[in-house]
Amino acid sequence: MSSVKIVDGVFWVGAVDWNVRSFHGHTYNTKRGSTYNAYLIMDDKVTLVDSVYAPFAKEMIENIRQIVDPAKIDYIIANHVETDHSGGIPEIIKLCSKAKVYGTAKCKEGLQRMYYQNLDFQVVKTGEKLSLGKKTLTFIEAPMIHWPDSMFTYLIEDAVLMPNDAFGQHYASSERFDDEVDQCSLMQEASKYYSNILWPLNSIIQRKLNEVMAMNLPIKIIAPSHGIIWRKDPMKIVNAYVNWSKGEARGGAVIVYETMWGATATMAKKIAEGIADAGVDVKIYEVTQADMTQITDDMFYAKGYLIGSSTHDNNMLPGIAGFLH
Repeated sequence: MSSVKIVDGVFWVGAVDWNVRSFHGHTYNTKRGSTYNAYLIMDDKVTLVDSVYAPFAKEMIENIRQIVDPAKIDYIIANHVETDHSGGIPEIIKLCSKAKVYGTAKCKEGLQRMYYQNLDFQVVKTGEKLSLGKKTLTFIEAPMIHWPDSMFTYLIEDAVLMPNDAFGQHYASSERFDDEVDQCSLMQEASKYYSNILWPLNSIIQRKLNEVMAMNLPIKIIAPSHGIIWRKDPMKIVNAYVNWSKGEARGGAVIVYETMWGATATMAKKIAEGIADAGVDVKIYEVTQADMTQITDDMFYAKGYLIGSSTHDNNMLPGIAGFLH
């Protein structure tokens, strides 16, 4: 993919990973692939916000070359240290060795530990600003959304929020913006992203959303580090996060089971029939045959769970044990 203009002076320079099918130690199935989004800001100080997974570093660098010589990069903003976002930093630093890196204190620790490089690093905190010339960045610490080092970067003049892993999706596409893709697919992937990664962090996310809203920042574009950029209606995903973080289930039940010779499957189906006969929506999954990412997303919205297993050596079967873990 070539670089794409976001607003005047701001470009997507990331990479699309069409082939990835799992994330986070095979706990997240990415049937639609993913993207690693990085953003280049052209101003008096040329700035790169976030990076890409290391195998895609050359692709990112070529996208940057379409706009500017990478050696002219002055600043690198590291919103998150996880390798799918920071993996390209060692390669880009080779080309712009004098660039200063900005991030949280935890980010500094993480980058040094992972890459053994003595980077010219400036620790930033919530509310601090960085002038690039005509454009200005401000930073918002976001610890545990979803790592301790996480941070949002906000481009003041253009009202562009770059929140790294927040508001993202694992969604590979030749298009870059929300108004260019199927809305059902987009929201389905955004929902799976939240339920499989952020669901345990509901209370933290609620507090951070309230904090950001209290700052009264106008938001015209949300440019996350995975998936599609929100420009038509950025508040659509913000409002979804507000609702999701409340943990308000829609209703229905999810049955997940593992069977040895079919008896547990028969029980699960009979239970499902009873639930459906009572007028309640029900979904049923055999855990070794189903997409656990989808199971988790369905459980996220349900009010009831039923888990069943045959016994083996006086315990449950290993597939259901792994799922429950």
